[in-house]
Amino acid sequence: MNLSMIKKARELQKNLEKAQKELGKVVLEVESGKGAVKIKINGQQKILSLTISPEVINPDKPKDLEKLIMKAIEEATDKSQKMAAKQMKELTGGIKIPGLM
Repeated sequence: MNLSMIKKARELQKNLEKAQKELGKVVLEVESGKGAVKIKINGQQKILSLTISPEVINPDKPKDLEKLIMKAIEEATDKSQKMAAKQMKELTGGIKIPGLM
């Protein structure tokens, strides 16, 4: 490996670390059930908060609430992953790096 490649690899690593920090600061908010369930998630796919409207809490129908929560979680992680993948693709120029999006 020549010096130029080592320098580029270090620069890429530094940029990847910076991108990961930035992704941790980005917050997306997703709703399901017309706002009955709200999830905030960051660009690192970490769920920051979950809010459930009291109107949708029905002890006789827990499955309905479970479905709303699952839908919100799936949508939130999907959006977060797509955003992170786009940022990483821009950073790496589309090169597939094991362990990254």
